Amino acid sequence: MKLSLQEQLLKSGLVSAAKAKSVKSDKRKQTQQQRKNGVEILDEAKELAQKAQAEKIERDRELNQLRQQQEEQKQLTAQVKQIIELNRLPRDAEGLAYNFTDNNKVKRLYVSEVMRDQIAQGRLAVVKLGADYEVVGAEVAKKIQSRDAASVIVLNEQNKANDVVDDAYAQYQVPDDLIW
Repeated sequence: MKLSLQEQLLKSGLVSAAKAKSVKSDKRKQTQQQRKNGVEILDEAKELAQKAQAEKIERDRELNQLRQQQEEQKQLTAQVKQIIELNRLPRDAEGLAYNFTDNNKVKRLYVSEVMRDQIAQGRLAVVKLGADYEVVGAEVAKKIQSRDAASVIVLNEQNKANDVVDDAYAQYQVPDDLIW
């Protein structure tokens, strides 16, 4: 049968019975006082472990937040790419050159004369897809701009006054039976 440390010390004669009894009563009094006052014994190892655990949780949360931001950025980039690919307009390689700037460099895009005029009026826009440039409608460019403003290279403001045709005869009604 195994004996407790206290009993082993008593048997070997290293500790007297009175000393063992006083230590036992002191320990009992101390635990009763701690329970009564609600005081806990400070355990440094436990505190250090809790502190390390809290730091690890904080670091993990920051890493997860960074990963989540990177994932959201990838999703936005994929959305922009998909929108551009679905809504790009065909260009005319033999058309007129439309010059614009991208990162302080003059770039050239060949489009038809009608498309060039619509870009200038703000009905069409030039967007960047990877290393290439594409022409899309102004509404599509605004959708792209809401997701990634850097992808929209040229989006001129539409002038509402130009949309209204100044016709001197607009107030006169044309008869229905007029044959040319």
